[in-house]
Amino acid sequence: MSGKVTKEMSIIDIVQNYPQSLEVFAKYGLGCIGCAAAKFENLEAGAKVHGVDPEQMVAEINALID
Repeated sequence: MSGKVTKEMSIIDIVQNYPQSLEVFAKYGLGCIGCAAAKFENLEAGAKVHGVDPEQMVAEINALID
């Protein structure tokens, strides 16, 4: 089942619900656990700040979850 994670979800919610997502965040240089913005920033905003395609991250995270 894909589509579990969306780019609109907060980073902290993604990491808490899907710890395996840390692998993808680390791959793209998003140190999300230690970042205060993770509590209120969604995946799309975080990805764009780091110059990363949020759709690609969502696809990779969902592939890990499946």
